[in-house]
Amino acid sequence: MGTHRAGAPWAPERGVPTSGVPDTEVPADGIDTTTPHSARVWNYWLGGKDNYEVDRRLGATMEQLYPQIIDIARASRRFQARAVRYLAGEARVRQFLDLGTGLPTAHATHEVAQAVAPAARVVYVDHDPIVLAHARALLTSSPEGATDYVHADLRDTGTVLREAARTLDLRQPVALMVLSTLGHVADPVEAAALLRRYLDAVPSGSFLMLCDTIETEETLAASDEYADGGAMPYISRPKEIVRSFADGLDLVAPGFGSISLWRSEEPAAGEPVDQWGFVAMKP
Repeated sequence: MGTHRAGAPWAPERGVPTSGVPDTEVPADGIDTTTPHSARVWNYWLGGKDNYEVDRRLGATMEQLYPQIIDIARASRRFQARAVRYLAGEARVRQFLDLGTGLPTAHATHEVAQAVAPAARVVYVDHDPIVLAHARALLTSSPEGATDYVHADLRDTGTVLREAARTLDLRQPVALMVLSTLGHVADPVEAAALLRRYLDAVPSGSFLMLCDTIETEETLAASDEYADGGAMPYISRPKEIVRSFADGLDLVAPGFGSISLWRSEEPAAGEPVDQWGFVAMKP
């Protein structure tokens, strides 16, 4: 389960447009409003308005089946912000490649990074027409920094890297962000190979930030229900497989675990959620 980023509930769509679109309004070309969509379902869970009746029905069903989804949505946003803040600050990274961006929202990657390092450069990547329709919201930037959007499938590494190089210097360290995305790549071998192609394209001192939903009895049942509801399927994986995506990299403390506990800035982080992840450096 994930998104995109056209994905599923386990994929925090790190973007929530604020416009809101009535069900009777004719959507933009290429946007299907008759089938549930993860970005819009996620928007519903977060109390947003950019969703349709079909999304609200599935979202309400999933919330009843798996109430933790609300906690996951909130934890995912906080993890992303904390990790970007760490990378732009303590790790001094100045370039970010956000693979599977999702819909624009407050506290987007460039906003968090440039609040710490105004010269940070960010490239967002997504192939979803819903994200493309809102991409201009991703292209604001501090005067010192830069942002860009690449409309491409993250599996098309050649296109993504070529287009990202318009804004990023791939000879310098880059933070690769793959948040709640790999569940769309069902084969774990293929998923690992995809990550490796990106990591091979960036130098030592680069980072991988990754999170996804781990396999439990509850998440397996929820994933099945989500797919049955008509949304794009998204798988959860055993935690050992998610952890293996960091093989060959140096994990940043506190290592691999529930994202709600990763460098939490709150006195009480609360219960661990079923989305786990890590930040790791390429040696």
